[in-house]
Amino acid sequence: MSKKISQLDSISSIQETDLIAVVQSGSTKKATISQIENYLIPTNLTVSSGDTINLSDSTYSNSMLIRLSWSGGNGTMTLNLPSASDNTNRVMRFISNGGFDTATRVELTPINSQTLDGSTSAYVINKEFEGIQVWSDGSEWFIIQKKA
Repeated sequence: MSKKISQLDSISSIQETDLIAVVQSGSTKKATISQIENYLIPTNLTVSSGDTINLSDSTYSNSMLIRLSWSGGNGTMTLNLPSASDNTNRVMRFISNGGFDTATRVELTPINSQTLDGSTSAYVINKEFEGIQVWSDGSEWFIIQKKA
């Protein structure tokens, strides 16, 4: 029986072997999650002293990898994590380019009294090619990997 996509049943979770319809060059084909799960397109952010960027904004709703580039003089900017409660099981990665040093700081900050690794304090990115990966359990963010 043929159904419109809007009429299909919802699933509760996706497994690596589940099939997904993909349109490629005008033909509908099948793929598995494992074939597409590592395909990340970075969101490039150029930041400078005094900036505040809220990752809860719809512009960043699908961002999984944020590539940070520093512009201008020394200082600090704030990068607010999205709400952990609205992003259960979301993983986000952040990486700085070669324009960072100890006098240029991005403060990765949890919002609404939420925490990052149990703290309401910001995680500071202030080195070139520094990276951090965070995950939300639905109530707080956890640092699951760091590169410095």
